[in-house]
Amino acid sequence: MTGTACGAVPDSAMEENIIRNVNTRLELRSRSSITRKREYMVAKRRHRFGLEPRAHPEENRAVTPDPQTVEQGPRPFVGNRFDRLEWAGAFGDLGTLIPFLVAYISLLHVDPFGMVFAFGVAMIAVGAYYKTPFPVQPMKAIGAVATTQAAQTIVITPGAVYGAGLVTGLIWLVLGLTGAARKVAQWVCRPVTIGIVLGLGFSFMLQGIKMIAEGWLLGVVALAGTLLLLSNRIVPVMFLLLLFGATVAVVQDPALLGRLAAIKVELRYPSLYLGEIGWNELAVGAVFLALPQVPLTLGNALIAITDENNRLFPEREVSEKQVAISTGVMNLLAPAVGGVPMCHGAGGMAGHVRFGARTGGAPIILGALLIVLALFFSGSIETIFKIFPVPVLGVILFLTGGQLALGSCDFGRTKNDRFVSLTVAACAMWNIGVAFVFGMALHHLLKRGLVNL
Repeated sequence: MTGTACGAVPDSAMEENIIRNVNTRLELRSRSSITRKREYMVAKRRHRFGLEPRAHPEENRAVTPDPQTVEQGPRPFVGNRFDRLEWAGAFGDLGTLIPFLVAYISLLHVDPFGMVFAFGVAMIAVGAYYKTPFPVQPMKAIGAVATTQAAQTIVITPGAVYGAGLVTGLIWLVLGLTGAARKVAQWVCRPVTIGIVLGLGFSFMLQGIKMIAEGWLLGVVALAGTLLLLSNRIVPVMFLLLLFGATVAVVQDPALLGRLAAIKVELRYPSLYLGEIGWNELAVGAVFLALPQVPLTLGNALIAITDENNRLFPEREVSEKQVAISTGVMNLLAPAVGGVPMCHGAGGMAGHVRFGARTGGAPIILGALLIVLALFFSGSIETIFKIFPVPVLGVILFLTGGQLALGSCDFGRTKNDRFVSLTVAACAMWNIGVAFVFGMALHHLLKRGLVNL
């Protein structure tokens, strides 16, 4: 006002800047308290997983931001990392991977080269495509039936396992390309999804405890030390845990050191295994292995993993269609080189994240190591895996389950929703397919008032 009275001309640039700042303040203050609280809770959750600095309620108050920050928006994802935390997180899924690989090799006599090579290629492709710690795991129902000969009336052969992979790949590729997988996932209610993830977490923890019990003293010491050092960022605890396990393995079995020293480098190249798949193997694999696995894959490796990925990495969301297609492609290609059926289990992501992984660098690292192992040391894989004692793998699996269960504690507000989630979780510890069907039926019965609590 004084400058105008004296005949001075107001600075237009300064005036525009003042108006812009005032408008920004008004815009920020107009946001509802509910929106600000939601933003704070999301930031707090992301901080817990080390994705960004922790938010503070004071930061959600209306302030005048830097105009450059307002224009640029959030910092974009820069790509996969390969730092020490990604290396540590890469081994977070060994608790599931190694026991199944050893069972396939020792009980079913599957050629270790093709199996390990296929896992390595799949992990590299998945890490490069999704750019999150997206896992590649053995399909558990198929692996359990095949390695224990649980079909009883039929002898499961490696050819039947390869045939199951082809059938599984075809099923999920069709479900993905037609959009049926996405429609089924959208039909599944939230309480059932939470219950499946929670049950998976508890089942991992229970299996981890059983593995720890095989050497309870070693397991308890390893678990206690891991928990105490879990937040250590200087030397990731996974490295210390694996070093501790290898040391104990050598101390308990001194001859193991000699067998490790006798390992020779033997270069092998991929070869085709499709000749082992006849019509009989294809039929056995489809009926006794592939079809019983479908409900488990739907719950764990489609619905649960999509929910887990999008909750932890909202800036790198995936869809059910993408996951179904990648599952199909993996399983159509893997049997050609001797690979076993694979999936994207939610527990694998929980394991990678629990031990530090935040990008696709972790599966790429593990995949590269598996390819090296297959190409040069496939004849000694069983010996190499003996440096990981079962109780140590149990510790990894137990903490993976805890991480998975922890992320599924967002129960519904109503008593009916909570009841559905808890009952589905209990059933999922036994059979995820049954838990899925039972949970959906219970949800609709409660919704229609046919069942009252």
